[in-house]
Amino acid sequence: MATWDDVRRIALALPETDEIDRRGDLAWRVRTKAFAWERPLRKSDLAALGDAAPDGPILAARVPDLGAKEALVTDDPEVYFTTPHFNGFPAILVRLERIEPPELEELLAEAWLDRAPKRLAAEYLKS
Repeated sequence: MATWDDVRRIALALPETDEIDRRGDLAWRVRTKAFAWERPLRKSDLAALGDAAPDGPILAARVPDLGAKEALVTDDPEVYFTTPHFNGFPAILVRLERIEPPELEELLAEAWLDRAPKRLAAEYLKS
């Protein structure tokens, strides 16, 4: 089970990452481009999900494309999900209490790579 402390530790270990407060929710970004953020469910999300709406903390993270998003939701729907708000947008929602830290680390690194400038991403991949 991962926590917000795990998210913070993993995200801030990535090069040139900072943490910001966006209207009361934290977000992690690389050079001003957000790659992960707190995403409490809104009324419209709760209505769309109905009884399937999860309790607990929700993390949103960028993914490279809609195919990657679909693969995550299909492969592990207990951890990953989406809402109509995110239709057509390359980001996934994560039940933070159901993802293990090593998987969270992989997810955040991929999200960071998706948003990082090419040169910075290449340097990171070399290390």
